[in-house]
Amino acid sequence: MLRRFALAVAPAAASLALAGPVLADNMPSADVDGGTRAYVPAELPQADRAVVRKSERRLYLMKGDSVVRSYKVALGLQPAGSKERAGDFRTPEGVYQLTRRNAHSDFFLSIQVSYPNAADIERARRNRWPVGGSIMVHGLPNNLRHPPDYYATADWTDGCIALSNADMVEFWLLSHDNMPIEIMP
Repeated sequence: MLRRFALAVAPAAASLALAGPVLADNMPSADVDGGTRAYVPAELPQADRAVVRKSERRLYLMKGDSVVRSYKVALGLQPAGSKERAGDFRTPEGVYQLTRRNAHSDFFLSIQVSYPNAADIERARRNRWPVGGSIMVHGLPNNLRHPPDYYATADWTDGCIALSNADMVEFWLLSHDNMPIEIMP
């Protein structure tokens, strides 16, 4: 797993140098793939769930009742209300899982959210709407279409949950596959 992560993230991690260090300098390192050095955190707290509070524009990584980390997020272009159908630019609300990691997406790392769930599908079917999908937690676009300040101050996604690239690296490391994510108004 470490080798796969180091190979997938190493090229993009170089861009984080401008944003400052992500991991502490005193962490032990390990050789990966013929001399590539990857930092191996001695002890990273593993979260057991994520909670997004849309009204606060915050994502909280939780372990039990304790907040392990808190991140500022950007949401869909129409952040009020829950996603109802494809193309409404809303971020869904409900309980989902983090299902699939993609180190080669159009954004700096991405982790798929299991939208739509059964309730989402039923609501869309009842209203004869296309349900939509491809909701992710991700970093910035690999090809910026706006000045960097725009991404830090606006809701800009099509319905996803976006973090800064540095925060996305940490979220990637502290979360795990099939971890619950609760998205609240």
